[in-house]
Amino acid sequence: MKLISVNVGLPREITWEGRRFTTGIFKQPVQGPVSLQRFNLTGDRQADLSAHGGRDKAVYGYPSEHYDYWRAELAQDRLDWGTFGENLTTQGLHESAVQIGDRYRIGTVELVVSQPRKPCFKLGIRLANMEMVQRFQNSRRTGFYFAVGEEGALEAGDSIELVAREANSITVADANRLYNSEGQDREMLERALQIRGLSENWRRHFEDQLRRISS
Repeated sequence: MKLISVNVGLPREITWEGRRFTTGIFKQPVQGPVSLQRFNLTGDRQADLSAHGGRDKAVYGYPSEHYDYWRAELAQDRLDWGTFGENLTTQGLHESAVQIGDRYRIGTVELVVSQPRKPCFKLGIRLANMEMVQRFQNSRRTGFYFAVGEEGALEAGDSIELVAREANSITVADANRLYNSEGQDREMLERALQIRGLSENWRRHFEDQLRRISS
C-alpha cells in the first residue's frame, strides 16, 4: 500500500450559476514532506466547518484505482490527483477492505478511518456537473475520512501500513450500505455502534436508525 499524492488547498470564492460560494474542494498535489496537525495538513483548510473538517474528518483519502472508472464515466482523459477533493490519493486501499477504526501509519503520521464520504453539492461544482453528487454516491466509490491519531509528516511515495484494527468492525463499503438502508439491519447497526473509531455524526445517524426500528 502506498501514498500516491498529497493534495492541499485553501478556501476560494467561486461563482456558479450566478451565486457565490466559498469552497476548499480545489486541491493541488504538493511535493516533499507535509506536516499534519490534529485538524489539517499544512496548506489545507475547509470552508464550511459545519459540514467539513473537524476531528473526525481532518483528512480525506481517495483510492487512485477509482480514477480510471471516472475517466471513462466522465469521458475525461485527464483527471489530476486531488480532483475529488481528497487530501491523500492512495494505492492499495479499497472501501471493500478498509474498515472503520483501522489505524494506518504513513510517514510519521497515524490516521484512523472514521467514516465514508457523503459528498455535498460542491463536488458537482468542482466537476461542472451537478449530477455528479448522486453518481458519486451511487458508485459507492466514496473514499474515506480519517481522524488524526498521531501528528507528524507524510509525503507522496510513503508506504501505508495497517497497524491496528478493531475487532468485529465493518468495512467502509458496509457502512455506506448501512447508512442508505434506512436501518433495516439491526445486527449490523449494533455492531457499527461498538466501533470506537466511528465518527460522531455517523454514530448519531446509526443510533437514530436503530431507534426507529426498535420503536
